[in-house]
Amino acid sequence: MGPFGNFAISFSVICILAGGMTLFGYGLNTGGPAVMIWGWAGIGALTLILGSCLAEVTSAYPTSGGLYYMAHRLGGPRWAWVTGWLNLLGLLGAIAGIDYGCALFAGAFANLQWGLVPTEQTTILIFAGILLLHGTLNTLGVRLVNILNSISVWWQLGGVALIVGALAVAPARHQSPEFVFGHFSNGTGFTSPVYVCALGCLLAAYTFCGYDASSHLSEETTQAQISAPRGIIRAIGWSWAAGFVLLAGLLFAIQDYAGTQATATGVPPAQIFIDVLGTGTAKGLLLVVIVAQLFCGNAETAAASRMVYAFSRDGALPFSSTWRRVKRHTPIAAVWLSVGVALVLALPSLYSPTAYAAVTAINVIGITPAYAIPVYLRLRAGRDFTPGPWHLGAFGPLLGWISVCYVAALTIVFCLPQASPITADSFNYAGVALVAVLLLAWVLWITKGRRSYRIPTLGTQDENDAYAEGVL
Repeated sequence: MGPFGNFAISFSVICILAGGMTLFGYGLNTGGPAVMIWGWAGIGALTLILGSCLAEVTSAYPTSGGLYYMAHRLGGPRWAWVTGWLNLLGLLGAIAGIDYGCALFAGAFANLQWGLVPTEQTTILIFAGILLLHGTLNTLGVRLVNILNSISVWWQLGGVALIVGALAVAPARHQSPEFVFGHFSNGTGFTSPVYVCALGCLLAAYTFCGYDASSHLSEETTQAQISAPRGIIRAIGWSWAAGFVLLAGLLFAIQDYAGTQATATGVPPAQIFIDVLGTGTAKGLLLVVIVAQLFCGNAETAAASRMVYAFSRDGALPFSSTWRRVKRHTPIAAVWLSVGVALVLALPSLYSPTAYAAVTAINVIGITPAYAIPVYLRLRAGRDFTPGPWHLGAFGPLLGWISVCYVAALTIVFCLPQASPITADSFNYAGVALVAVLLLAWVLWITKGRRSYRIPTLGTQDENDAYAEGVL
């Protein structure tokens, strides 16, 4: 990959047409337009700060292991072990969240095109088919992934322009700026507006995940110490700007707030398309979104499989000898493990209406702390940290502490209940998943990890060149 390809995979994984669209209905219920718009602006700014700090560490340690390798170099094997498991949980949760969201939009399209009524069972079947597609595409090699990611960048930017442009020029009534930037709506059952606003930030926090893909693909990127950090920053920046335009365009176009929330399609943005542009055009725009989400899920599968491969290469996963196998320069077993676990994570949606929000929360509370750990360890190292060619200079420590505090608060919020009253159906199992993974990581460390886990030592240039031949 060149610099653009490295940027493209993170931009594809962030995918504003995935996170921003699939959690749009969630946002309408947890704070409404005001929280969606201002939450996007605030979370985007904090994500850019966190991403800058992570980019600085990436420049010093550009490897497929990404975050956990950085943690190992800066804090030792125990820090690396915890970071790796959190990162793995977040990446696998991201595949589940992205592809399940794509299945929801595909179900909405099927409802408009053929009258198929979306159910939990049909959504899971579509979801499984999408996972099968992404597993197959990723077994065909990184060059195909690179091509698809490059297409994805222009598809997403063009898709946002098409959607917002069509909604803007349509003769239908548009909402006022006061509504878009100031209307608050609370359907959670909780009475505290501050708590509801915090929950509403999940839309932005979930969307702004996955930019560590540039780090995971760094061993397959030319001039990685510069290209990978820049890929992270550019992916966040472009997503921040384009996502704000997309959310504003959709919110201005809402015709019936309650009707949009209760749409028969199961996807509120689809109802906006129908109300403003008619069924025929709505189906066309849904296809634009679905294709973008397919690109996104494919890129996330590539990033997650590289994490599985690298973690197994270092002896950190059960049956590591299987998952680190490389065939045709691709970790095929790691690819299929990634999509298989993603399927299991989404199965509770068959019986829980809040399961999808919980899956997205799993993504956030797994991957975001994994971003912060290398940043914290870099702060702890102080002058002992040797920066790469891309660095923050004197601003590094201040931005680093802002990032660590932001991640700590975010992690706590998304382990909390998201609906009241709290029942078996509405229970947020994201915190349970986090505890389960940390417990599993601890047990595996005690029983196996502290003896089998080894980061490859740095060798000569010839040795590293020979080693890199098997990384694709």
